[in-house]
Amino acid sequence: MNDLIERYLASWNETDPAARRTLIDDLWAEDGRYVDPMAEAHGRDAIDATISAVQRQFPGLVFAPAGPVDAHHRQARFTWGLGPEGAEPIVIGFDVAVTDADGRLSSVLGFLDKVPS
Repeated sequence: MNDLIERYLASWNETDPAARRTLIDDLWAEDGRYVDPMAEAHGRDAIDATISAVQRQFPGLVFAPAGPVDAHHRQARFTWGLGPEGAEPIVIGFDVAVTDADGRLSSVLGFLDKVPS
């Protein structure tokens, strides 16, 4: 599960559209669902569009793990930060990821713990 979450965060950092889409297609089930307080995306196309929109909103910032991945069965929870590479994150969030029987993401539910004012 650690590798999956690492690749998941890498997909949020990938700015090349073709490379990002390859990551999304490898990581997500076709009917995958991403939900956080700011967005709801169903399916790979919508997830890709959501990631692209976040990159436009926060140009140059990167997602990084902010603690260990806690996983059991086919689910994991983890904290992440978004900020300048190597610096204090300006956004901190907490996600719960669930995989399908094939090991692909079927849903990610996100929560925002720290957001800029």
